[in-house]
Amino acid sequence: MATVAASHSISRSSQSHVRDGAILGSERMGLKSPTMAHVGLRSLNKMDMLQMRTKAKATAREAKKKEPKTNSGAPSGAVTCGYGMNIVFVGAEVGPWSKTGGLGDVIGGLPPAMAANGHRVMTVTPRYDQYKDAWDTNVLAEIKVGNRIETVRFFHCYKRGVDRVFVDHPIFLEKVWGKTGSKIYGPKTGVDYKDNQLRFGLLCQAALAAPRILNLSSGKSFSGPYGEEVHFVANDWHAALLPCYLKAMYKSRGIYNSAKVVFCIHNVAYQGRFAFEDFSLLNLPDQYKSSFDFVDGYNKPIKGRKINWMKAGILEADRVLTVSPYYAQELVSGVEKGVELDNIIRKTGITGIVNGMDTQEWNPSADKYIDVKYNIRTVTEAKPLLKEALQAEVGLPVDRNIPLIGFIGRLEEQKGSDILATAIPKFIGQNFQIVALGTGKKYMEKQIEQLEILYPDKARGVAKFNVPLAHMIIAGADYMLIPSRFEPCGLIQLHAMRYGTVPIVASTGGLTDTVKEGYTGFQMGAFSVECDVIEPADIMKVVATVTRALAMYGTLAFKEMIKNCMSQDLSWKGPAKKWELMLLSLGVSGSESGTDGDEIAPLAKENVATP
Repeated sequence: MATVAASHSISRSSQSHVRDGAILGSERMGLKSPTMAHVGLRSLNKMDMLQMRTKAKATAREAKKKEPKTNSGAPSGAVTCGYGMNIVFVGAEVGPWSKTGGLGDVIGGLPPAMAANGHRVMTVTPRYDQYKDAWDTNVLAEIKVGNRIETVRFFHCYKRGVDRVFVDHPIFLEKVWGKTGSKIYGPKTGVDYKDNQLRFGLLCQAALAAPRILNLSSGKSFSGPYGEEVHFVANDWHAALLPCYLKAMYKSRGIYNSAKVVFCIHNVAYQGRFAFEDFSLLNLPDQYKSSFDFVDGYNKPIKGRKINWMKAGILEADRVLTVSPYYAQELVSGVEKGVELDNIIRKTGITGIVNGMDTQEWNPSADKYIDVKYNIRTVTEAKPLLKEALQAEVGLPVDRNIPLIGFIGRLEEQKGSDILATAIPKFIGQNFQIVALGTGKKYMEKQIEQLEILYPDKARGVAKFNVPLAHMIIAGADYMLIPSRFEPCGLIQLHAMRYGTVPIVASTGGLTDTVKEGYTGFQMGAFSVECDVIEPADIMKVVATVTRALAMYGTLAFKEMIKNCMSQDLSWKGPAKKWELMLLSLGVSGSESGTDGDEIAPLAKENVATP
């Protein structure tokens, strides 16, 4: 964990008052217990809070007493729950239910690791599809968005120690149903839904209601509402209104007094910039205008003065985090890498904690998509067989002795697929094969599809969403090429190293933190973040580093590099402990350290929509 300190602290009074009718909570819970039944935004009284906290801790103690002990003294057979913290992650995606990139992976993977350490953990995301494993709680809440009162319903499932809560409303379901992979933010890549402000404003308000009104039974260890002693983790611009609504609608009324908000930046390039006049749609007091006020030189969505959701999330949160230490440094380094929020982030300070990965889904010894399972001891024998299977699958000449390079990523400027397409002709004469997989911008899809036509015996490009092929490439390739212009953390390099596939990466963000030159991979150097041009110098960096990597293929040093990659702990366990320490430092009432537990619940079955 690395922290970039603030140049000076920012303190904003929360003694604001919500406009009349800004939120009308209505919980039709049908509960018999008066302690758990709330009307509107009535604050839980001291007796409510004492009973809820005592019940949760007593349940946890009783569960711990009943758990069998192993020789080491650690419990087995159930997720260990201590007294811990109440943590609520809020975001637009959660894997595997909804995911377009790293955000979904983080909200999918980090919460189970926190739960394994004894904390009570909830995620709140939209219900984009009719997920067959999430059940209707029959709890409703009425929320004001824009000039309308909307009713939301909460769906819930309990997986891997985490309460997965889904906000149900037609504003999510009708747009996306059956097309979750590509329709979360807009009808097609690069085009946003016009009502995204209303959609994600609804999400933020629903997420604030959920801990107070949902009466959840969380496995054997916790039951009842989470209450008000909560750590909220708001992820990216879609959740940036949460700290604003918390202060304006709740803390101003004496509710959630001890609650804190961490705002986590997964990608600063997407900030939620809208017309300044749209501030009225947010139903916030005028005193928050300054936190949103933003002027840039672009004409989208409108020229001149705008509102910026991410700016407000940074200023109004209690702590700002991002997904790797080096990316935290990049965000405050200047306008280019901070995308015009560098000065704001310098004022608040920012902490970088590198992401982990889902070691259950990405496990070469148990991967259902590959025919030969392997581990660090058998990788040398398995890799050639998996390479041959990959070559046969994509129609390349089958030859276990030729080095094979993989590329998996969204086809857009950030991921550098255009740089790769331009660089390939410069080194295609060398002895290797390359397989590229991804979807995104149409002209970039055509670029990778052209590879087979131009180099039929050496290259394949697949512009489709194909999970089995992604696993085959990760397992069968010798190298994974990641030419990102910027990369907050990145997961492909983690997956690759877990499978003994050596990464060749641009020197940016989490790629710098996770890939050590000459030990676990190859660093190409930093690329220009100007997305409208392809710098000749960047092309030559790709060519030179690929050439250097290919020269090492088959050597003892290369085999040692493979072992170095696979010997690392790339799970969420280490990052989760750093998150725990950071959250504890916020001083939410009743928060305690968790235990040092392991995830022992099996991976949830694939979550798909019911037609």
